[in-house]
Parts: sequence; C-alpha cells; structure tokens
Amino acid sequence: QVQLVESGGGLVQAGGSLRLSCAASGISFGVYTMGWYRQAPGKQRELVATITSAGNTNYADSVKGRFTISRDNAKNTVLLQMTSLKPEDTGVYYCKAQLTINHYWGQGTQVTVSS
Repeated sequence: QVQLVESGGGLVQAGGSLRLSCAASGISFGVYTMGWYRQAPGKQRELVATITSAGNTNYADSVKGRFTISRDNAKNTVLLQMTSLKPEDTGVYYCKAQLTINHYWGQGTQVTVSS
C-alpha cells in the first residue's frame, strides 16, 4: 500500500520560514519524480516544485529563490524548505509521487501565512 505522509505545516508570519516533509512508503522511492503542489481556497491545485530521480529540480516562478526542494532517497523523504513566506503562499500543500502514468498523492498539510 502506497502512503505519502506530509508534515511540517503550520501558522507563520510573513517573512518567516517552514520546512515541509513528505515520507513515502510502498514505492521504489528513488525512481519516482517527487513534487510539492498547493491549493489555496477557491483555487486550483498548482505546482510548487518537483525533483526528479536524478535530482533535477523545477520551481514555479512564484517561489523561485525562496523555496528549495530536496530528497533523501535513503530515508524515502522529500523536503520543501520555504523561506520569505508571503500571505499568498497560504494553502494546503500536497506531496506527489509520479512515475510515467502512475501517480500518488498525500493527504496534504496546511500552511497559513499571516500578514
């Protein structure tokens, strides 16, 4: 059974930092592209950042220079370090694992940035 469990969300003031973690089980973690997505109230889910099995990263323009995605294949974990947070970063952050047409989602963790 595949499980993606996010943690690390919370309430933070604008300009602050948070680190999200996603622990994966039930998959061959090292071959999957891992990603973070977010969904703000009333909006569609959007890509935040991805990291391939080779370690190549991709970021949404809105988070470039502020967020860093990384992975630890030994621990089956993907991290999202978020700095200089803005109120518009508020939303539920989801972890995704993807390999060709197969993909899995976590349950999400809430991030709220107050102004």
